[in-house]
Amino acid sequence: MKFEGKTLTLDFIKPGIAEICFDRQKGSVNKFDALTLAELRQAVDELSRDKDVKGLLLTSNKNVFVVGADITEFSQWFAKSHQQLADDLLRIHELFSAIEDLPLPTVAAINGFALGGGFEVCLACDYRVMSSTARVGLPEVKLGIFPGWGGTIRLPRIIGADSALEWIGLGKDRRPEQALNEGAVDAVVPPGELKESALTLIETCIEGKLDYASRRAEKKSPLRLTEIGRTMVFEVARSVVNAKAGPHYPAPMTALRCMETHAVMDRDSAATVEAEAFAELAKNKVTHNLVGLFLNDQSLSRIAKTYVNEALPVNQAAVLGAGIMGGGIAYQTALKGVPIVMKDIAADAVESGLSEARELLLKQIDRRRLTARQMSEVLTRINPTLNYGDVEGADIVVEAVVENEDVKKRVLTELEEVVGKDAIIASNTSTISISSLADCLEHQTRFCGMHFFNPVHVMPLVEIIRGEKSSEQAIATTVTFAKTIGKNPIVVNDCPGFLVNRVLFPYLNAFTALVRDGADFQNIDKIMEGFGWPMGPAYLLDVIGMDTACHAGNVLAAGYPDRMKNDYVSAIQALYDAQRLGQKSKRGFYVYEKDKSGKPKRKRDESVYEVIATPSGNDPFDEQEIIDRMMIPLCLETARCLEEGIVDSVVAADMGLIWGIGFPPFRGGALRYIDTIGIEKICESADHYASLGKAYQPTEKFRMWAGAGKRFFEEFN
Repeated sequence: MKFEGKTLTLDFIKPGIAEICFDRQKGSVNKFDALTLAELRQAVDELSRDKDVKGLLLTSNKNVFVVGADITEFSQWFAKSHQQLADDLLRIHELFSAIEDLPLPTVAAINGFALGGGFEVCLACDYRVMSSTARVGLPEVKLGIFPGWGGTIRLPRIIGADSALEWIGLGKDRRPEQALNEGAVDAVVPPGELKESALTLIETCIEGKLDYASRRAEKKSPLRLTEIGRTMVFEVARSVVNAKAGPHYPAPMTALRCMETHAVMDRDSAATVEAEAFAELAKNKVTHNLVGLFLNDQSLSRIAKTYVNEALPVNQAAVLGAGIMGGGIAYQTALKGVPIVMKDIAADAVESGLSEARELLLKQIDRRRLTARQMSEVLTRINPTLNYGDVEGADIVVEAVVENEDVKKRVLTELEEVVGKDAIIASNTSTISISSLADCLEHQTRFCGMHFFNPVHVMPLVEIIRGEKSSEQAIATTVTFAKTIGKNPIVVNDCPGFLVNRVLFPYLNAFTALVRDGADFQNIDKIMEGFGWPMGPAYLLDVIGMDTACHAGNVLAAGYPDRMKNDYVSAIQALYDAQRLGQKSKRGFYVYEKDKSGKPKRKRDESVYEVIATPSGNDPFDEQEIIDRMMIPLCLETARCLEEGIVDSVVAADMGLIWGIGFPPFRGGALRYIDTIGIEKICESADHYASLGKAYQPTEKFRMWAGAGKRFFEEFN
């Protein structure tokens, strides 16, 4: 008996013990695509015909076990009819059940990531042995679906319904000790002992010392819960899932209902329930959008990798300014293993930057993500200094001083005299033109923008801004550095506000215009949070700070006076004048008090209505009108950025807004949102509000696309 495919092999590893080894010839990871599933079917058929086989071991010859289904094939799956998709799922169920029904003990040796379908095939085995460096989990809800190859059936019968609902509903992977404690795996061993331990387990079963048959029977039977127990488990889970998932993400609740339905069924009957529920969910627009986001993320990662060949090596970094941004950049860089000099002109600022790094590292220790020794190693990679001389050897220097063009130019001029001729200089600015800042430099080609978002350790996006004279090497080095320190870089061309802030401020201007026209800001927050934003515009402004918002707003108003300059005193300006700056002053649209964990918590403050000159509780607009007035300017400005070449793809535009300002992921991004509604419908809505100004007026090209019935993700993909 022997089978050699392009994704796996089958052979005897010892007399009587067969091994299916996942080892994809093309690619660095194993995944369940159509070819792998077909070859697994062939291998299982071969096994079932060989009477000499006494046990089966599933292994991997990659650094991972199997990372899950091939998501690039999802569009083909989801294009099928409901019945076709359900039938295809049942064929995979039958394949995994064929492994489970083999008349011999089966053990999965999990050497690395076993996620989604990769873990579901492990659940079909009788036992699971896990390397101490591996991870397991069922993350499908993050893609708007749930485990559809038996995961909702086998996992609750192995670890209990309550734990399985948490695994599946939250989609988080598990470390070895967690998986072992919850009963999802049977043993955790060092990597070098994995295969031998799994073989020993099989031999123990063959010798009759372990009753694998009864364990298998339990997986194939209904859940062992009384009717009352079952009701309690699922009712408690329902309230938790509702609170965690919210109304916009249907997958967790669909999974719960599916598991509740088939809890009283045997394996094969339950498979039909799971397949039907999965097929129904696959047609949901949220699923389409979330899968699209995953593919967008992969696409941008591939693009970022293309810069590596042109990038200069960065063995030493530096940041000028040890404020909130500079300290955050230093922490993030050191955490990812790159030594960094943190330079400031004030000793207090340097100490403040170090204190911030220490606090963040202590939180990592509390969460058991770092040890005290690792924290010490990270801190040693941060070199705090007041001297320019310590910056001399840096390969890349990020200027992160105050957002003032004159100050930045003075610092950049000083910096150029210190660093080596090949060092890349990047400015962390949110609004100031990179081409304008470059005027002060003698060697402008090595200069570009590197816009981090606050807080640096949380926000995934970094905008890499290409100035008029920025070289490809400068861009490539900065992109590669951003990836090295764990950020998602998007390259944009220079313009006022770049991509993210340029798109954000028409949205914020729409908000202040609604307030001017009598809307209650708290109602707007409630509606836009209900729409899917992580925080409403008033709350967001409190987090940003009125001083920062006023400064950025003035820059954008100067850059785009036709559609971003206000002819009235906005609520933002009124609050700034009253020194209600937001969270930083504990008063803005809301007042803030610290909760038990020390985080600022917003509370109502009726006195703010006098400052912004609008009545409390006033509600002259319906919900859809508020959504339209808020979203149309944002969408039209995003389309303008694409049209003008500020951003080079629909993928980069949408991911920039999701990563940078929390655009609701389940809606897929601004351009995907336009496509969902229809460009022609957006034009109709915009025309309804045309009297509100140029921000509500589509460009001629946008109208041309509308007239032709086009879609962004068709035209630009």
